[in-house]
Amino acid sequence: MSLSLSLFSSPTPFPFSKSNRHFLLPPRTVKSTCPYPSSPIRRLLLPKSNPPLSLRCSSSMSVDVSTSTSQLQDSLLFSRAYWVSKSIIAWNVDVGDGSCFLFASKTAALSIADDAVQGKDVQIKLEEDSSGLPTNVIRKFPHIQDYRAFKLPSTLDAKTLLKSQLAVAAFNSDGKCTNVTGLQLPGVLDELFSYNGPLGALYSEESVSLYLWAPTAQAVRACIYSDPIGGNPLETVQLEDVNGVWSTKGPKRWEGCYYVYEVSVYHPSTLRIEKCYANDPYARGLSSDGRRTFLANLDCDTLKPEGWDNLANEKPVISSFSDISIYELHIRDFSANDHTVHPEFRGGYLAFTLQDSSGVLHLKKLSKAGLTHVHLLPTFQFAGVDDEKENWKHVDTKMLEKLPPDSAQQQALITAIQDDDGYNWGYNPVLWGVPKGSYASDPNGPCRIIEFRKMIQALNRIDLRIVLDVVYNHVHGSGPFDENSVLDKIVPGYYLRRNTDGLIENSTCVNNTASEHVMVERLIIDDLLHWVVHYKVDGFRFDLMGHIMKSTMVKAKDALHSLTKEKDGIDGSSIYIYGEGWDFGEVAKNGRGVNASQFNLSGSQIGSFNDRIRDAILGGSPFGNPLQQGFVTGLLLQPNGHDHGTEGNAESMLAVAKDHIQVGMAANLRDFVLTNFEGKEVKGSEVLTYGGAPVAFALSPTETVNYVSAHDNETLFDIVSLKTPMEISVDERCRINHLATSVIALSQGIPFFHSGDEMLRSKSLDRDSYNSGDWFNRLDFTYNSNNWGIGLPPKEKNEKSWPLIKPRLENPSFKPQKSHILAALDNFLNLLQIRYSSPLFRLRTANAIQERVRFHNTGPSWIPGTIVMSIEDGFEGLPGLSQLDPIYSYIVVIVNARPTEVAFACPALRARTLKLHPIQVMSTDELVKSSTYEGSSGCFTVPPRTTAVFVEPREI
Repeated sequence: MSLSLSLFSSPTPFPFSKSNRHFLLPPRTVKSTCPYPSSPIRRLLLPKSNPPLSLRCSSSMSVDVSTSTSQLQDSLLFSRAYWVSKSIIAWNVDVGDGSCFLFASKTAALSIADDAVQGKDVQIKLEEDSSGLPTNVIRKFPHIQDYRAFKLPSTLDAKTLLKSQLAVAAFNSDGKCTNVTGLQLPGVLDELFSYNGPLGALYSEESVSLYLWAPTAQAVRACIYSDPIGGNPLETVQLEDVNGVWSTKGPKRWEGCYYVYEVSVYHPSTLRIEKCYANDPYARGLSSDGRRTFLANLDCDTLKPEGWDNLANEKPVISSFSDISIYELHIRDFSANDHTVHPEFRGGYLAFTLQDSSGVLHLKKLSKAGLTHVHLLPTFQFAGVDDEKENWKHVDTKMLEKLPPDSAQQQALITAIQDDDGYNWGYNPVLWGVPKGSYASDPNGPCRIIEFRKMIQALNRIDLRIVLDVVYNHVHGSGPFDENSVLDKIVPGYYLRRNTDGLIENSTCVNNTASEHVMVERLIIDDLLHWVVHYKVDGFRFDLMGHIMKSTMVKAKDALHSLTKEKDGIDGSSIYIYGEGWDFGEVAKNGRGVNASQFNLSGSQIGSFNDRIRDAILGGSPFGNPLQQGFVTGLLLQPNGHDHGTEGNAESMLAVAKDHIQVGMAANLRDFVLTNFEGKEVKGSEVLTYGGAPVAFALSPTETVNYVSAHDNETLFDIVSLKTPMEISVDERCRINHLATSVIALSQGIPFFHSGDEMLRSKSLDRDSYNSGDWFNRLDFTYNSNNWGIGLPPKEKNEKSWPLIKPRLENPSFKPQKSHILAALDNFLNLLQIRYSSPLFRLRTANAIQERVRFHNTGPSWIPGTIVMSIEDGFEGLPGLSQLDPIYSYIVVIVNARPTEVAFACPALRARTLKLHPIQVMSTDELVKSSTYEGSSGCFTVPPRTTAVFVEPREI
């Protein structure tokens, strides 16, 4: 997700732009049809609706104290009381001089008639505890801290009772029922049934054992099949329940078969005992239709590529997380349009194994220049794309290519089949622990497992580490009938976070998960460990990380870092985790516990996307007017006609943007001291966003992930084309694209790049391409086209901007030529080489940044549109700073966003032996070569829209 500077920093929730349930990355990272940032609200296709009963619910209804029988009966549809521990039920109701009872029915027969609860098997009187809820309960459930506490008898057999339909009811002094509601059970389930033993399928030389955590189930059976689809079960086995864990031991011949769980359980969405058919939450393989879990022994040699067990020793070395740089890539984007890839491999895992394809050759260039990590958009089993390729629908691209660049016909044809083609970003999780079948050559059997491993191995062998995009904040399906529902069929009402009416929270877009519940947290951590141990991945990007509890994230990091080559076959200390720390929805302001938001994660060594630097560089936010300009897109210096207020106001906005960028270039550190635009010395935490929140949130440089673009929202080239004046040349827009990238590449912290930014990638101005097909998401590694002008972007997310978009697409002068694309790539490679030419660009501690990084051209007399940053090194054997760089003792970076040349003289930088960086001296960019430094005056001259790097070589 990607909120905007002002939005994300604001204490209020951000709007989602989710069609796919993604936010606009807050930064610019959110995804699509939710009211929040765009990545999470993630382009989810809406799940199948639950039974009609749920339609009668209203999340805004308050506790109903009416004595109407029909209203009381309807109240059973809600779960407004909480069974928070073995001995306490919390309910926001005042019984006065009346009474309160807990009712249970094993057959789900509870109803209201004659002012009483009917159909009960058990009735238990509750006593109000005037001291209220205990501290530990309030800590776990802060959103109900003011609820009343009702005590249960100490002799109660709660474990048996929890398998029934449950309700609490209040009665007045005349014995008439005045209020009734269902119960939310996570608190008592955590207390009574938390479990650390085996789950999923376990393999031995003689047997296959199954374990399922389902404490509320009345019965569980496993249906074993020989084939992925069709046919009758080979056998149906009844599992045995021991303290909420159902298990069975089967013969070794089960390995390679498929199974489905049949769970008989009370489901609060239907008020019935349902027979739910579900995959194993710990599934490691799957059938092509996603209906059956494949029994895959991931330790079996036949599922391992040659040399797999030695891969940990072949991985590229990362000596510090500060050395990381990240390239965000979608598996299908990478090769769907690459004609150097065999048609059967295009858009899949195996495309990464072809050493001479255009795409792999491109990745090799990036790796050689210094890039360390490739971040893959969701690769787990997600909804929205059929795993059977023969079921996909297609559009004739030859026909699309003949249409005008500003036509609406392309998007109409693409969107007509968008739910039936092979494309989706994948933020619609069904099973977290299984590779997506549509990317494999055969979605049945072990193929997806083997090919995923080959992909990881191939990328590691070209010196690229792999980050997986994980979406633990929500699941795509819920209820007892949805084919994509898994967790909510196994333990209904436990895995998904619910509001105070008992309805599922949907602020991420749909079906929010609840990591504050013990076994949800365990599932998340187990899944992360699974991907590292069994697939040897190197990092994780957490979608809508702020919806996960901080404690879960810290435990996950600690668990990953505890892995060793000797014990686990992987060095866990090299695994980096980061994510979207947006703070909105029901979790905002620690509403459900301390969540993993940007500010809460300070000091955790977990990275958060920095939306502040993105919005200051580009202007506005993903949720504001697309014409609002920023530091590099012409604010004040080259107006585009948008009303930015008076010239003085625009000048002030530009000065504030510069401060935000400088804080970001210093790794967005809270305690970094700089001189602001008013001439005052301030800390990063004292520089404020337009919403009044601090810009800086990090205590360590690796807690900041700097970026200007990502999969959410428009590409960098597209947003530059929107915000800059219509009349400027494509040459200038290309320079601005590079200028924005240069700020990210040369900042402290971790740089993050959207795939294709280095090739001026366009999506024809689509702001949310999660489901826009291959057509709008194409990457061209032959560098012939950047995909600009391929039709108006899809109507659903973009129609309101069509009046802005159409004149740009129809204007042929906006489209870059191959020469522009090649120049952009050369410049990007140069930036990577410069970053990795000196450790001074990758300082490892906050203290080192504070001591060595300085900003000049500050205060009220600054030259607008220019940032001057210096980084100082020490000298071996001399007091003061230690020496880090054996080649350069001093570096100066000058970012000139002005449309004209800038001359900047600085007394503090006089009498140095600074020279233009040798990589820029050898650059194909003739403009940057004309940058100069005059030592006697300390004057730098830098061409328009250029970032120049000057270095002071040591005397050798």
